Order: sequence, then C-alpha cells, then structure tokens
Amino acid sequence: MSLLIEDCFVKTSPETLMPLYDPDTGLLVVSGKGDSVLDCFEVTTSEPFLSQVSHCLSDASTRGIALVPKQALNVGCCEVLRVMQLTENFIIPISYQVPRKAGQDFHADLYPDTLSHTPAVTAEEWWQGANKQVDRVSLHPDKRPKGKVQPASAMALPRGKSKEEPSTSSSPLSTPSSSAAPSRSPSSTSGLSSGFLPSPSQSSRAIQSMLGPSSKFRHIQGTVLHRDTHITNLRGMSLTTPGECDGFCANGQRVAVPLAIAGGQIAVLELSQPGKLPDTALPTIQNSVNVADLCWDPFDTHKLVVAGDDAKIRVWMVPEGGLVETLTEPRCILQGHTEKIYSIKFHPLASGLLVSSSYDMTVRLWELDTGKEVKKLSGHQDQIFGMAWSPSGKFLATVCKDGKVRLYDPRKSAEPIQASPGPEGHRGGRVVWVCNGQYLLVSGFDCRSERQLYLYSCESLASGAVATAPTDVSPSTLIPFYDPDTSVVILTGKGDTRVYVFEIMSEAPYFMECSSFHSSEPHKGLCFLMKTQCDVCDVEIARAIRLGKTTIEPVAFKVPRVRKEFFQDDVFPETAVWWEPALTASAWLSGTDAEHRKISLKPEDMTPVSLAPKEAPVRKYLPSSVYLEEKTDEQKKEELLSAMVAKLGNREDPLPQELFEGVDEDEWDD
Repeated sequence: MSLLIEDCFVKTSPETLMPLYDPDTGLLVVSGKGDSVLDCFEVTTSEPFLSQVSHCLSDASTRGIALVPKQALNVGCCEVLRVMQLTENFIIPISYQVPRKAGQDFHADLYPDTLSHTPAVTAEEWWQGANKQVDRVSLHPDKRPKGKVQPASAMALPRGKSKEEPSTSSSPLSTPSSSAAPSRSPSSTSGLSSGFLPSPSQSSRAIQSMLGPSSKFRHIQGTVLHRDTHITNLRGMSLTTPGECDGFCANGQRVAVPLAIAGGQIAVLELSQPGKLPDTALPTIQNSVNVADLCWDPFDTHKLVVAGDDAKIRVWMVPEGGLVETLTEPRCILQGHTEKIYSIKFHPLASGLLVSSSYDMTVRLWELDTGKEVKKLSGHQDQIFGMAWSPSGKFLATVCKDGKVRLYDPRKSAEPIQASPGPEGHRGGRVVWVCNGQYLLVSGFDCRSERQLYLYSCESLASGAVATAPTDVSPSTLIPFYDPDTSVVILTGKGDTRVYVFEIMSEAPYFMECSSFHSSEPHKGLCFLMKTQCDVCDVEIARAIRLGKTTIEPVAFKVPRVRKEFFQDDVFPETAVWWEPALTASAWLSGTDAEHRKISLKPEDMTPVSLAPKEAPVRKYLPSSVYLEEKTDEQKKEELLSAMVAKLGNREDPLPQELFEGVDEDEWDD
C-alpha cells in the first residue's frame, strides 16, 4: 500500500497543474492552464522532500509548458533548466540559472551525465523481450560529439546583458515579464538560488513601446477614498442576484442594494450620509418578490426601477432626503413579459424610455409615462445575457446564449438588422458600445471557459470579431464600464479582487492594457458615477462606488501627472451631460434624434496644460567631465578637513551639560 509522504499547497485554481520534472537536477516545475504563475520545487528523497525554489509571475496566462532538452542548455552560464511557456500570442523561454561565476570552468556538480537522444532498442527488439537503458552523455562542451544540438546562448540571455551576469531570459518581443522571490533557501544539491533574480519587464516594455503605441493611461491608479466617505456595517446583503444583474446600482446621490430578506427588500442609502449603519433594521423598499435587476433613472435621481421574478417591472419613487419609512406601494407596474426578466436598461437620450429582456426570449420597450409597452423585439433563440444602447440612441445591441451578437434598429424593425457569431462560451456575457459607436465590446468566455474580450465592427458585424484580448480564468462575467471621453474601459466581476483597465483604439492593436486595480477583499461590483463627481485637479478620470462585503466605498481612478497645477485638457475633453434628457420618449418613438449638450470640466482658476509655458529642460545628471576630473592631493585634504570641521562645529560653544542649572547647597541637606 502506498503512503503519502508529504503534500504541498501551491494555489487555488480550477485548472489541473501541469508538472515538468528533470531527473538530473530533481527540479519540478508546475503551472496550470490559464495561470500566470510558474512554481519550481526541488524534490529530494529526504525531508523536507519538497523545497520551493522560485515563484515566477508572468504578465500573460499560460496555455502550456514544455522542457527544453538538456543538450540545448547554456552550461557556460550555469543554466540548469529551461522551460518554454506557451501564451496566447507568444512562446516565451524561461531560464533557470545558478548564480555562479560564468564562463570559467565546467561545473560538473550541476551537470551529471544525461540521457542521450539515441534509442536503446528498436520496437521489434522490445517486443522480443530486450531491456536496455538509453546511453548517457556528458554535457561538457569538450566531450560533446560533433553534430549534436548546441546550446543557444543568445536565447538564454536577454539582450544587453553580460554573459557573466546571472539572469532570467525572456523573449525580447514578448509582453509578459517574469519576477519571483525564493520562498525557501535551496539545498546544496541543486545549488539554485532563484532563476528569476532580475526581471526583464522594463526592457520588454521599452522594446514594446518602440514597436507600437502606448497608452497615456497605462499607469492609471485606483485609490479607495478616505474612510470618512465609507458606509459601513451593511448587513444582510443579497448574494443571489442573477448573473445578468450588476448586483446593485448607484447615482450621484444614493445607492440601492438588494437585501437577503423575504419580500425582495431593497436598502436605499444616501451617499451624503456616510458612516456606520445602525444594527437595527433600516427603512427599505418592499418589492414583494425577489429582485432580478434594478437601475436608477439617469434623468431622475429619485426614480428606481426594479424587475422581479414575477415578470413585472415596478417603478419606485424615493422621497427627497432618502427613505425615512418603508415603501410598499410602487408608483406603477409594467406588465407584458410572460416569464422572469433578465435585465432592464434606460434609454441614454430619451426620458421615460425603458428596455427589458426576459426568459420569454423577447426584448420589450416601455414608455414609463403611460406605463405601456411600445415595442417588442424578437429573434433570440436562448437566454439574453446583456443589452446596450448605442451612444446615438438609435440602435440596441444584445449578446445571447445561442452564441450570437445582434444589432437592432427598434424603430424600424422587430428583427435584428445584423448578427454575428459571439463568444464561444455559454456562461455569460456583456456588451457595451465603444469608439463613438463604431465598435461593440463584448465580454464573455471562450471554449475553455476563460474570460475573453471581443471587439466587433458595427459596420461589418457578420465578419466576426476584429480583435480579442484574454484576461483570466474566473466563473463570473466581467462587467464593463466605458468612458467615451478617454476611450478607457474598466472591467471587473462579482467576487473579483482585480479591476482590469484597457484603452480601446479604433485601429490595431485595438486593446492597450493599463495598470490594474487590486483590492484586498472580493467585491460585489463597481458602479460608476457622472464625470462631475471626479476631482479634475487631481487628474481623476473616473469615480466609482465599490460594494464590499459590509461596506460601500468610493474609488477614484487617477492618472499620474507632473504639472497638476494645470488643467489636463488632453485627458478631460468636453463631456456629454448624459444625466439630462435630450428628448422625450414620444419624440424618439416618432423618429426624432438628438444629442446631449457638452460642458467643460475646467475650473475657472486653472489654465489648460496645452497653453502652459514650456519648462526649460533640466539636466538630471552632471556632465561626465565632473566625475572624470582628477583632483590633487592638496584638494582632497582640504575637502576632508572642511568636512570634519563642519561636523565638529564651533568648539567654543558651551557643552549641553554646562547649560543645566545646578542644585543649591542647602538642598543637599534634605
């Protein structure tokens, strides 16, 4: 019977780890598909059995890993192992090297004789019962037979590095970078301290910037604002809202959060009243059925629309100053769907116009002023994951479980005017319009259930996605927020701790990844506020409300700039006043189109950076002649004496103890 000697926790991941073992060194490299981590362990026959050597972090997700033959290693640089990492777009060599003096002698303790590539027996001989071992060969450069595989020294070392410097190799044209720190001191058997001492990320990014455009938002920073602005002690939050729902909604004044209380209760909290909530029950909205989705009217901060499990949509009005008592009667109820509702969205331009999707596989438009259904769209064959209005308000895009992305012109036809193959995975999806309505950005899953971003051209939707961008492996759908002023999309999922940021371009490379925001605890999601809530003096381009386990926190996304005393007009163009309606629902239904008016975010006392006077270039370093100038012995002595005198100070000053007052003679008698 076999006995487990030792186990080792690596990480939490839904994918199976792929192990690579080198019997010559006893090194074991493991990584999972979709992971961005490669762990290296030393395996021995005595305790501790498993010793972690390095923990390599890569910027790209792993699709597969493989070992390079030992004969291809660069023994002159003490390279003991090389792993090839397969990512979405690159094959990256990762080198493990022992920090010893390279280029001197052959280190026989690191390179025992290894198996050759010559077979020991033929297949016919093996069937007849012959058993032989493969011959071993030496890795000593002088003992290698001619014509065999020679080490690729250029691949083992990054460009611009000396061969005597231990380093980690990575493809100079690849975007991933590797960095790690050894978690345990290595044993004398392997002699491998860490294969990833210096990280090539800086050189890789420099080369990448020369090869293509870089985003001005690549160093964007997400910051949770001061605790004084938080709402804490939020209890009983519902964790069972459908995947098509964002989980909560917020506007510039208040937040609505579904609660896990019978009757579909919803807590409405005022952002102007931060602090700790009481332990007693709060006044709520009694929706009477479980909440399927909810959203605030963008043109009325008091109107909350809630879709329920009973296929009805209820419109609630929150009084000025917030809830002081429980609301039980909605203003009106919209009925028409025959099954549970997925999601609801307000029209971006017309006031009082709502769209909803349901399990009956229909999309319906409602006029809230009359409480009637005005349009009914068909063509879906399965569950509708998400909907999005175009910036002009003319078109409606949907992403469906049947693997299609559809485009509707609701005023002209109930059937889609265009359709395209969508994400291959069927776990969920969201859609948003980007680049002034020229493209559709869809977040979904690929055939391996990995989260993926897809970009479609609205002019030729049927031709499929023009670009894709992988993210990571997670069961939750990425919920996108797009800022049309900066063309930045911010994405995160329910239960995630990471917020992705991309700048979207209308031409290749389309996706430019920026710095991500990481939170210490998983969040329910983010809800973004209007642009006027941002602190433009601190170059804040987006303000979001983050719903945590028991807290509601504002998060600011800022772009680091040097001359903050000037208004950054390249980051803050005139913004659309989307919180004011451009036309009525009846006018839109009759065929009228309109646009939002735009305003400038520039404070009156700030000057645009484009009009700021140019600063004279400042030399960061002294000229080389200063460092190379030889000083005479007399000059050196004079400088040394001056430094010593400056430290000693004035010797004629009284000592500190001389300034203390003494004790009178008569006090000694006491």
